Amino acid sequence: MPAMRFSRPVAVFVGLGFPHEIDSVIEAYQFLDEWTGSRSPSHAATLALCQAALGGECDADAARVAFEAFAAARGILAPDAFELAAARAAEEWTTPLQPT
Repeated sequence: MPAMRFSRPVAVFVGLGFPHEIDSVIEAYQFLDEWTGSRSPSHAATLALCQAALGGECDADAARVAFEAFAAARGILAPDAFELAAARAAEEWTTPLQPT
């Protein structure tokens, strides 16, 4: 079964709130298949779209858009979490220490 990489990963919060990047249709499918939250119609539709992408019926980015919308609706979307962390680290690194 091909992985079908996304053009851009989707970062979601998992476990204790740590961001995790989902970067392929198979990862999105596995995430949705293991989902312990509500199995709503949107969950079923997103899972079906990922399955369709894996079967060659639609492209990976259609599945990505659906997965990102699902994550946003569930409040687990972590947009640009890694970029935000890198920006904060860079800011801390370049900010001079204030005398105490």
